This record gives sequence, C-alpha cells and structure tokens, in this order.
Amino acid sequence: MNYSQAEEYLNSFINYEKIPGISYAQPGYNLRHVEELLNRMGNPQLAARTIHIAGTKGKGSVAAMIAQVLSSSGYKTGLYTSPHFHTLRERISTDGNLISEVEFATAMAEIKPFIESMRKGTALSQLTYFEVLTSLAFAYFKKNQVDFQVLEVGLGGRLDATNLSSPIVCVITPISLDHTQILGNSLEEIAWEKAGIVKPGCWVVLSPQPEEVASVISNVCREKEAKMVQVGKDITWHKIGSDLYSQSLVIEGRRNNYQVSIPLLGDFQLENAASAVAALEVLDYEGFNISTTDIERGLALVKWPGRFHILQEHPTVLVDGAHNVAAMRGLVRNIEAYFAHKRIFLVFGTSCDKDIPGIVNEMVPLSRQVIVTRAAHSRSAPPSTLVAEFSKRGIDVEIRETVAEAISRALSLANRTDLICVTGSLFVVAEALDYFSGG
Repeated sequence: MNYSQAEEYLNSFINYEKIPGISYAQPGYNLRHVEELLNRMGNPQLAARTIHIAGTKGKGSVAAMIAQVLSSSGYKTGLYTSPHFHTLRERISTDGNLISEVEFATAMAEIKPFIESMRKGTALSQLTYFEVLTSLAFAYFKKNQVDFQVLEVGLGGRLDATNLSSPIVCVITPISLDHTQILGNSLEEIAWEKAGIVKPGCWVVLSPQPEEVASVISNVCREKEAKMVQVGKDITWHKIGSDLYSQSLVIEGRRNNYQVSIPLLGDFQLENAASAVAALEVLDYEGFNISTTDIERGLALVKWPGRFHILQEHPTVLVDGAHNVAAMRGLVRNIEAYFAHKRIFLVFGTSCDKDIPGIVNEMVPLSRQVIVTRAAHSRSAPPSTLVAEFSKRGIDVEIRETVAEAISRALSLANRTDLICVTGSLFVVAEALDYFSGG
C-alpha cells in the first residue's frame, strides 16, 4: 500500500467533517465499535502517557504548546490534532515532525486487516473516517514508542474516538456555543459532552469558563474524584509586552513563576499558555522532569499557524480561523487592540452549519469593507447567504467565488497602511496560506 492508496482507503469511510449538521449522537450511538477495533489491535491507545484536550476554542493551541514543551524537556512526544490545512499528515506528528507518507501508508496497511475483520459479520456500528485515523495515530505512536501522546478531541469529548485513551491530565479549554446541532443547544449540554473526557482520579485543568460551564465540569470532577486546577484562580498571568510577531507574559503557577515569550498573538493565546503551563505543572508534580527552563524554552518555540497570524505587512494581512460567535468576538477585540487606527478590509467565508447571523453581528462594527467568498469545501456556506446577512445590516459587500480571488480583490483595494483580515473558517485560512506561500 502506498500513500495515495492509504488515503483512498481512509476516504472510503464516512467523513462527518464534510457533512454539515449530521449528529454523531444518534440514539444508541457509542464507542463500542472503536473500542473493539483498538482491542483487536492490542490497545495501542494505552501505550503512552496521555494528555487529553477538549473545548470549543484554543484546544489545538494548548495541545501544540504542551507537546512542544514536552519535546523540549527531552520526552518523545506524539501530537494528534484536527483539522489540517494542506495535508492529512499534519494531524499526526512526533517531536514536531509530521508522519511521512511512507509511515502513514505502512501504518494503514498494518491496521487494515483489523478493520476488515470488523466489517465481516459484525453488528457494531460502522467506523468513520475520524475513528480510523485516530486508531492509526494510536498505532503509530505506540510503534514509535513515544513517551507522551497529546490528543486534541475532534468533536465534543464523550463520544470522540480519542476518549478511549487513559489520560494523566485532561484540559478543558473555553467552551461556547458551537456545533449545537450535534452537542446540544445550551452551554450546560455542551459542557457535559466535553466533560465526558474526565476519567476517575485524573487531573483536570479548567480554562476560564462561563459560570454555568464551570458548575457542570466541577460536578463531574466531584463525581469522578478528579483533581481540578482552575486557570485564572489557581494559576494566573499578566501580559508584559508584545509586537506584531510575539508577546511576553508572566505566568504565576502553583509551583513556580515563568517569564514567557510566545510567537503567537492575541490575548486568547496568553490564556492558552497559562492553561498549558497548568497541565505541565501537574506532570511535574506527578514526577516527570519538566523544569522552568524547559517550559520557557518550549513555549518560545511553539508553532500554530492560522490563528491571529500575520502573513505580511504593507498592507498587513492577518488570517484567523474564527468560526463561531465567541471566537469572532475575540478576534474583533484583538484587532481593535493591535490595529486601532488602520482601515480594515474583511475577506469572509464560513461553513453553512455555523451561527452566521451571530458571527456577522460581531463583525459589523469592525468594517464596512467586506468581500465574501467560499472555500473549496463541501460545508462552505454559499456567498449569497453571507451577502443577505450583511445586507440586513446595511452593508454592501462584494462577492468573489474563490478565496484567492477575494484576497486578490482586497489587495487591489488596500493601500500600504491598511489591514486585510481573512477569517470565518480554517478552510478559508488554509486557502489564504496557500495563496501567500505560492501554493
């Protein structure tokens, strides 16, 4: 099996990432089918020490930070995240190195017999794209004998394939309304789904949350006798400086203080860094050797593109994958903080299953110069839908059918002192990254 054959085989499984509004939480749905597959594979998900991360926003950034620090501390560390920008291989890495095409194909060839044996005469649910990929990641990390695996939940938590791991520490990043058709229509319902990753007796790092979310998760932790660390209470931080490419902060931890510089922008990344440090302090407390220097050095090296990410200056081009109301509100707040006096052009495209009216409401105060577009992805909202929402608010927008055309139009309108912000989905951001890299 070569890489293209491995991808083709993976694509033969239903992929809910490409189908809007499909609920995985159908009555009776559970993880027994994935559990059975992993059992046949020898339970590779249990081979490495695990850090498991759920939340609505920030979970990928926190995962990347924790993984980088662990690598900097001398631990061989696997990182599993989603989605990807350009290649599926971005989702699975070890010490910052993506799984190679040969390694991916080899891993798929090794797990395929177990999958095929499941397909024959089983009454269990059929496996999905994400479940197969997650199983492959577990097998790859076990084969490579990683010391730690840092796992980002794909969706929710309780019924996510990553939830068959056995974490030392779970991190629950900020929770807000998103994927409501799947996870629930209230913050409490969504919080309960995310808290499904909490295991009896494990540690839980809780990022700052709305009161109703914190209440749900605190109750789950009590029920499961999990030990909770609250970011913002048990561990705090304050910003000490920033420029267009990095920001500095002091994190007051439970065990030490850390003076940190991170090459990621936006106030939300300060909170993410504090959450990462809280988890790393737990690991240090549990006997793993992670020094203050390791933490400071690792955070200085972290890479996580596409989130408040400046691609060029003159004009400034900023990309951000904000795709729900809370994330867009945060993006607008950070743009106003960093670029208060710039004229702003917005290039906007999002997915059809998002709260488009709510997202547009957040964007309206920022700019009346808007170009709407769509990514080449099956879940992309038609530009006409976006136009209608802006029109209701008295804003005339331009339409460009592709992200590249929209960016080109914005560049033609902007002068050297302006800001172009490309946002609305990670799929749109991926195409913007391609545009500016010549891809």
